[in-house]
Amino acid sequence: MKKEFAVIGLGRFGGSICHALAEEGMEVMAIDVNEDRVNEFARIASHAVVGDTTDELVIKSLGIRNFDHVIVAIGDNIQASILTTLILKEVGVKKITVKAQNDYHAKVLRKIGADHVVHPERDMGRRIAHSIVSNNVLDYLELSDEHSIVEIVANEKLAGHSIIDLDIRAKYGINIVAIKRKNEIIVSPQANEKIQIDDILIVIGADVDINRFEKKVMS
Repeated sequence: MKKEFAVIGLGRFGGSICHALAEEGMEVMAIDVNEDRVNEFARIASHAVVGDTTDELVIKSLGIRNFDHVIVAIGDNIQASILTTLILKEVGVKKITVKAQNDYHAKVLRKIGADHVVHPERDMGRRIAHSIVSNNVLDYLELSDEHSIVEIVANEKLAGHSIIDLDIRAKYGINIVAIKRKNEIIVSPQANEKIQIDDILIVIGADVDINRFEKKVMS
């Protein structure tokens, strides 16, 4: 069965999520207080609705509690974002992801029960900066303020060595959770797995430890 998503707030961030989910063939309800924005998404989303989600009656009338995942992408109105999240939680929505404007906003959202809080502008800025600084880093996903998953291209220093030879976990406190090798993905690679040139290592750990690994081994 297709998963059902609701996206509340159709600005740049919410709009891009709507487009991406629709392209994946998902059922998407697009919601905004601005009628012009809603009309823009009438052909993209499964349903496009004008509604004020700070009103509990509106949320209940839309049947949002039955959706698999609700994304709150309300722009500059922090109060509306918090109130919407609170009502969604109270009506029993299974999973709620909310866009935060700042760290204080994020802290409040977590306290009232948001399952996942994202900082789109900050996270994208960090990803771009990370990829600019390191030639070996292909992608960067922030898990928390201090931990990330990073894709690193193996160079000559790593090629030909097994994971146990490199002893990455003991030396750097990070883990290789998977290796992408051409069209193959090796999940939870064995300790005796030898790394090949241009393998993409998917590494998880604290940012400070990943940075140490990059500087000492990948430079």
